[in-house]
Amino acid sequence: MSNVRIELHYLPNVAFFATCLPHHEIWLEAYEHYEKQSYRNRCHILTANGTNALIVPVKHSGGKQLIREVQIEYGQNWVNQHWRTLVAAYGKAPYFEYFADYFSTIFQKNRSFLFDLNLELLTICLKLLQLHPTIRLTERYEPTPPNGQFDARTLIHPKKTDLYNLLGVQQVYQQNFGNTFEANLSIIDLLMCQGPQAKTFLKRPII
Repeated sequence: MSNVRIELHYLPNVAFFATCLPHHEIWLEAYEHYEKQSYRNRCHILTANGTNALIVPVKHSGGKQLIREVQIEYGQNWVNQHWRTLVAAYGKAPYFEYFADYFSTIFQKNRSFLFDLNLELLTICLKLLQLHPTIRLTERYEPTPPNGQFDARTLIHPKKTDLYNLLGVQQVYQQNFGNTFEANLSIIDLLMCQGPQAKTFLKRPII
């Protein structure tokens, strides 16, 4: 059975799901150290003003911190800000009314830990994509994964060249704004625009 090891992102992008698509098991890295300025607490969506980053503020410990111990900062009113931005971006998208409640319910829970929020969002995204891999959490950090496990950790990162622009495998779909296609946004863009057909736009990266 094929499986992949990957870090857990906030509302992951198309590259994340396309990378996981061929695998029956997704092993989420639960014993890594939190990395700032990564997709662990941010995603990109398309608004009327172009691509916009949504960032979940977190409490900083001042040193290395295990990913499952990273707490969300609610001193900033980021939940309402994220939701208002999502409504402005996708309120008129074809499938917003079908999927909005799934996401608003999760945001309203005010999860204490970033990992728990991300895991719940990943779970609902997989459900809406009609994908059914087995989700497992790693039990320790291993620099080299077991034989046969595809290591996708650090593969998808904001500071790296966009995976899909680089490889030319992003399938174009009708987006809500603009005349130029924006590749590799958060999966929420694809879901809101394409609904049940979303998974047909995922293609395995050539890596």
